[in-house]
Amino acid sequence: MKPLTSVTAVVPVYNAEATLAVLCEELSRALPGVAERWDILLVNDGSRDRSWTVIKELAATRPEVRGLNLWRNFGQHPALLCGTRHATGDFVLTLDDDLQFLPADVSRLAEAMTAEIDVVYGTPTQKAHKLWRRIASHVLRRALELAVGASVARVASPFRLFRTQIRDGFKSFSGPYVSLDVLLAWSAGGFSAVEVEHQTRHAGRSQYTIRKLAQHALDLITGFSPRPLRFASYLGFGFTVIGVVVLVFVVGRYLIEGGSVPGFPFLASLIAIFSGAQLFTLGIMGQYLGRVHQRSLDRPAYVLRERTPE
Repeated sequence: MKPLTSVTAVVPVYNAEATLAVLCEELSRALPGVAERWDILLVNDGSRDRSWTVIKELAATRPEVRGLNLWRNFGQHPALLCGTRHATGDFVLTLDDDLQFLPADVSRLAEAMTAEIDVVYGTPTQKAHKLWRRIASHVLRRALELAVGASVARVASPFRLFRTQIRDGFKSFSGPYVSLDVLLAWSAGGFSAVEVEHQTRHAGRSQYTIRKLAQHALDLITGFSPRPLRFASYLGFGFTVIGVVVLVFVVGRYLIEGGSVPGFPFLASLIAIFSGAQLFTLGIMGQYLGRVHQRSLDRPAYVLRERTPE
């Protein structure tokens, strides 16, 4: 395999003081085999433990390590966006801080990076998650597929290798709703995926709860795609057709038999269905209006507090 020119490993960090030293050690062993030049960029996403202190200690003792410290916890994807914009290598490698993806598998991603490919995902053969988390991950993949409208969502994972140059496609992107995978889908041309191992967490526990995963899925669907609005339009059209059919039936029966359709529950049920459909549609529109309002405030995706000395 021909080595890549240069790689910056971007790691979003949140309450990971116990894994950072091991992570940097494993990256330091894996990256020289795939790149001529490489460095490690640790982005502290408002950790409440000693993560930033550990990052500064690592940066002081390891010249290949750099650190960025955000003002507060903005989320995994805003931290990734920040790290991607500060990457100096020709390629960016992203991975989580929990060592569930092995840094040694970066060589497999590098082998799949050809002239026609811009993004390579490391897709786990079997996720080391509990059942509820596997179900939530499947829902997130479906939400991402709706957002980007491409099958690449089925293989997306936090373990990615992509060309740094494609960040030019979203250099002006701002706002509180960020998905790196959506931004890559906007800019990149060729995608590929390789199967990699997925380990249990090296230490600590996942910071994602069902509520956070559900909110992320909602942000993906309503923040980057008009499909829910189309669904609401189709839903409204469908119930309009049902209403017209019912009206024709009622009027026709009255003209033919001289009587109306008996039964108040039937009419009440129809009214409830139509009202529910209207409220559901208004709710979807409200989600979009809320996001338009948030973007009009020009709220930043992240705010950088400090960085380790270069």
